[in-house]
Amino acid sequence: MRVMVIVKASPNSEKGVMPKAEMFEAMGKYNEELVKAGIMLAGDGLHPSSRGKRVLFQDGKKPSVIDGPFAETKELIAGYWMWQVRSMEEALEWARRCPNPMPGEEGVLEIRPVFEADDFGEAFTPELRAQEDRLREELERQQKGK
Repeated sequence: MRVMVIVKASPNSEKGVMPKAEMFEAMGKYNEELVKAGIMLAGDGLHPSSRGKRVLFQDGKKPSVIDGPFAETKELIAGYWMWQVRSMEEALEWARRCPNPMPGEEGVLEIRPVFEADDFGEAFTPELRAQEDRLREELERQQKGK
């Protein structure tokens, strides 16, 4: 199963405070372990929400753009990983081994399963599945071509 591991933002991450070298070293070691174990598919840190935008959709209206920063730091995302694991329990085992992503503050990781094709039932027709497969293959080709 694939899961997204969401690193919740903190007051310091939203201020753009950069981690110290020790944090980069600890996180680099952890990421190496994830990669060697075949768990990590992707992962990145995100700039503070002050550098972000939101696009708000409402039926019958043109989408509108909202500039950051956004309120409620505890609801914001500072980074993420995509992991391939056998179970939620395995994801939890790996998450517990993570260095605190917000040294000096409360760090929070949220783990969410990623929808797979079978999760959508009959609404995800064979034609839609074929389209999805084509798109994933094209994305893989594009990534290899970089």
